[in-house]
Amino acid sequence: MSVVRDLRFISRIALEFWNGLHFKRNSKPGVTVFGSARIPPSHPYCMEAKELGFELAKLGFSVSTGGGGAIMQAANEGAHDAGGESLGINIEIERESSLNPFVTHGIKSRYFFVRKVLLSRGSHAFVVFPGGFGTLDELFEVITLIQTQKANECPVILVDSQFWSGLLKWCAGTLVPNGMITESELARLKVVNTAKEALAYLTPLLPR
Repeated sequence: MSVVRDLRFISRIALEFWNGLHFKRNSKPGVTVFGSARIPPSHPYCMEAKELGFELAKLGFSVSTGGGGAIMQAANEGAHDAGGESLGINIEIERESSLNPFVTHGIKSRYFFVRKVLLSRGSHAFVVFPGGFGTLDELFEVITLIQTQKANECPVILVDSQFWSGLLKWCAGTLVPNGMITESELARLKVVNTAKEALAYLTPLLPR
């Protein structure tokens, strides 16, 4: 690759970070919700995400998502319906070509790594609903940043114990015995089954 091409690449990244950080500076701190974009809006996960977004907004927190459909849209819809700040950081791919209609403040991102930084910046907690590779990537990015003290300690909640049980069992049965993570690091992940349980756990931990 040429030096000029590399410089253009670096410039695009820098500009995207600059615009994204400006966007976050003008937004309230709050809670970030991750989850699948590939399930129907009628799915129970979406109903729970909508309730979570609504209740968080009522408490005065912004709700941030990737700005796409399904679980992300549901969380944004809940926050929007409560009259709260509903943030979306959209990625430029075919499946998520536009922000969902319930985003009150949104921005588009070309690069996944920029998007993940913006979704984590200024968040007091993370709620992770079931999802695919993208959701897993976001979960492990967040928990690694906390583990390595590159991010402040904060709640990381997994919704639906049955969905996450296989992954957590593998972590406990393979990673912990091999010394690759510790039990206390794994224990940072709080598992709940409903939005109400997530809120009951989160509410005392969020700044007021």
